[in-house]
Amino acid sequence: MGWDNAGPLLHGRDYPMSETSTTTYRTWMCVVCGFLYHEADGIPEEGIAPGTRWQDVPDTWTCPDCGVTKEDFEMVELD
Repeated sequence: MGWDNAGPLLHGRDYPMSETSTTTYRTWMCVVCGFLYHEADGIPEEGIAPGTRWQDVPDTWTCPDCGVTKEDFEMVELD
């Protein structure tokens, strides 16, 4: 195999790029009742679209199960 058959030399962004990306979403848990807020899912029935980051959830939002504020949520790692 020689360099003659190697094809055109690609520079910069002329080469094919992968369209897939890995977005990391976090999960937040209410320390009072255990309700889980998944950033990937949001809570559409409460006007919080899927993909909404925790910091973008309104500060006036309260836990739908027990009524506490965002201050009573902690980020959790799920397997």
